[in-house]
Amino acid sequence: MPDLPVYDCPRTTSAPNLDGTLTDPAWEVAPWTTDFVQILGEGPGPRFRTQAKLMYDDQYLYVGGKLEEPHVWTTMTEHNSRLYFENNFEVFLDPDGDGANYYEFEINPLGTIWELTLTKPYDEGGEAIDPTNLPGLRTAIHVDGTVNDPSDTDTGWTVELAIPWADLAVPTKGQPTVPAKGDEWRMNLMRCQWPHDVVDGEYVKGAESEFWVWSPQYVANMHYPPRWGVLRF
Repeated sequence: MPDLPVYDCPRTTSAPNLDGTLTDPAWEVAPWTTDFVQILGEGPGPRFRTQAKLMYDDQYLYVGGKLEEPHVWTTMTEHNSRLYFENNFEVFLDPDGDGANYYEFEINPLGTIWELTLTKPYDEGGEAIDPTNLPGLRTAIHVDGTVNDPSDTDTGWTVELAIPWADLAVPTKGQPTVPAKGDEWRMNLMRCQWPHDVVDGEYVKGAESEFWVWSPQYVANMHYPPRWGVLRF
């Protein structure tokens, strides 16, 4: 099986202005990830391009996502809804790489978020601590187009988030300190993409989602931490 992908996460000397656009000059130090692939690691590539970039400072881990999407739609507005039932962007973080006490973040194009932690994977009897809302979390969304308007063609949407070290340490049972240079975490990033139809001028979700990821899982299951990639600081 191929080696795990590695993302070398740079330290930034200036905090970005989080407006959802990823255009703040601070982001220039952060390289883009490789393009997301199908979760099984085989077959045709995703229909639309997805990339991400990360960086950090003394307070936060910053994550940015760029999702090409000709039809941006979503309906979920309630905080901590199960956003994977529609199109979304997800982050999985396991600071000590032991496959336990890991953090999951999801966001949709309306900026609705869901946060939880898993004591261990579901198929190992893990319990979801749902929700697990980090008090200092900051997020921003920008849509290049219009949401829920089938009459036009959109370019896509971008997301920015700042995850505070101090808050993350509580659910993951770690220490609220900035990672040292050379520290390695386990991480994966995912995009849920549902097919749709347009009925009476509105989007109607199709039957089965596609899962596009940074690190291929080789199984249809994101909760398999051994196949998450490496986040190296």
